[in-house]
Amino acid sequence: MPVDSSIGVFDSGLGGLTVLSEIRKRFQNENLIYFGDTARLPYGSKSKETITRYSKEIYTFLKSKGVKLVVVACNTASAHALTTLQADADVPVMGVIQPTIDAVLKHKASLKKVAVIATRSTVKSRAYETEMNRQMPGIEMRAIECPLFVPLI
Repeated sequence: MPVDSSIGVFDSGLGGLTVLSEIRKRFQNENLIYFGDTARLPYGSKSKETITRYSKEIYTFLKSKGVKLVVVACNTASAHALTTLQADADVPVMGVIQPTIDAVLKHKASLKKVAVIATRSTVKSRAYETEMNRQMPGIEMRAIECPLFVPLI
């Protein structure tokens, strides 16, 4: 892809703006496109199939804009749709679960327990616990449902 192509970022709403902000700080010369799916939020109460369908639609839209990378800034979409998007993609796709685990692991010497607050659907996916157990089985990770999190944001 051309250097001047954009990075596409999407979330089920506005929470992904924090991810967008970090990308902007680290990659100041990059063009960014943000897609906040506020018409269909919250994703946390939707089925895996629905979340995957929405994510594919947004990926297709961002790809039509010529993006060189898609960042799934939504925990729920990362938990349920990321592997499907990556398998079918001809533009790289990354989610937020692995970078979050990577950030936690930077402090592994001082950690014994980690808590994650997320939507009901993200918690039920066990995506965070699975990845943490894979990379560092000694850390106790607990995911806690916070169904009012999205409305608060």
